Amino acid sequence: MYRKIWAGKIAVLHSRLSLGERYDEWTRIRNGQVRIVIGARSAVFAPLEDIGIIIMDEEHESTYKSDMSPKYDTVEVAIKRAKTFNGLIILGSATPSVVSTYRSEQGIYKRIELKERYNQIALPKIEIVDMREELKLGNKSIFSRLLYDEMQKCLEEKQQVILFLNRRGYSTFVSCRECGYVMKCPECGISLTYHKAENAAVCHYCGKMEPLPKMCPECGSKYIRHFGTGTEKVEELTSSMFPDYPIARLDLDTIKLKGSVDKIINDFRKEKTRILIGTQLVAKGLDFKNVGLVGIISADVILNIPDYRSAETTFQLVTQAAGRAGRGHKEGKVVIQTYNSDHYSIQASSEQNYKAFYDTELLLRRSLMYPPFSDIVQVIVIAKDEQVCKDGAQNVMEAVRGHLGKEFQNNIFEPQPLLINSRKEHYRYYILIKCPKGKRGKCLSAVEKVKKHINTGKKYQYSVSVDVNPY
Repeated sequence: MYRKIWAGKIAVLHSRLSLGERYDEWTRIRNGQVRIVIGARSAVFAPLEDIGIIIMDEEHESTYKSDMSPKYDTVEVAIKRAKTFNGLIILGSATPSVVSTYRSEQGIYKRIELKERYNQIALPKIEIVDMREELKLGNKSIFSRLLYDEMQKCLEEKQQVILFLNRRGYSTFVSCRECGYVMKCPECGISLTYHKAENAAVCHYCGKMEPLPKMCPECGSKYIRHFGTGTEKVEELTSSMFPDYPIARLDLDTIKLKGSVDKIINDFRKEKTRILIGTQLVAKGLDFKNVGLVGIISADVILNIPDYRSAETTFQLVTQAAGRAGRGHKEGKVVIQTYNSDHYSIQASSEQNYKAFYDTELLLRRSLMYPPFSDIVQVIVIAKDEQVCKDGAQNVMEAVRGHLGKEFQNNIFEPQPLLINSRKEHYRYYILIKCPKGKRGKCLSAVEKVKKHINTGKKYQYSVSVDVNPY
């Protein structure tokens, strides 16, 4: 659409471009041939001059934060770039981040609310299913009785169904039932996910693939199995339950080929596909007029991640996924399956009540001094030997404490191994520092002194990196 209006004046930047394509687009921008740049995270650095406006769609997305060097937050960079040119920045989201909402309450941002759904369409009816009760009644399936019945009804009425599970693969981990061994990536140290199509265990962080062993490499037992559920298994089970309806899956495994995303989405839009199963990709603002039902297979996937934003991310994903239902002339329905039916983020998302979620979340963050009431500084120590890494992290923590003094003593936490620990034969430990608002500069100054001392010193067998408000 934009290309028709602004023919020849638009550049597109994203990771799927070849190096040559990216160079050509970058050159067009630098030469002043482009008025509009559309792109993913790296587009914020496009060499435009005299920027009038920057629009950040879905500003709450964690993917706007780069965890690779150079580490940066796209939203913060965009704000700085817009300010440099005295331009306007618009941060758009149906589920804005807690930090952005808080800033709007403090008068840092100006907030504009759209209080009615597009075309004044009614919000879908949402029901929560407590999967603990399903289990008590003898239902061990990943599909509750309600979800199955609603799917059948929806399909018979010639409407479409979206099933959302933010976990790809067939099973989430491979384990020995005899000794408890769990297959882990030799590069990253995280659990491998079983993919049935490849009959292999895959690392979702670095992509390393390992063949599925016939016997446990630890104890030799033959009782090595894969456990848990991913989108691949959901697709298989759905096909067996509804064999007469075309099914498609939208996740990182099905969109590897160029053009595959467009094909999957267009087939569903043209109703060649009746059931679409996917990860968070299906919750990304897609507009399908004939979706009568959205099923959230497990709202607990993100909720159980050890991250202070897990409740926020759960609310955002469930709310965004639910928003795909009932966008045409008929009222839609959403079924949320969960083992935590009383959790405030689940309850608030079922009521489409952002304020209820935000108020509760803000109270918790204030009491625990998490953002927006602080900045989290993560100091990462890297070494080839695990003990050297562990000892180095302890030394770094003590050095930082020495620079910051008593004021920060209770805000600097003991070193812990990263969940993604060893990568390319390196070990990683991290120290978290909660910097009260207004103290970020002082904290980073102390950390940078320690980092520079270690990284330029020849006697140290470890190095240090720093990230602010990491994901």
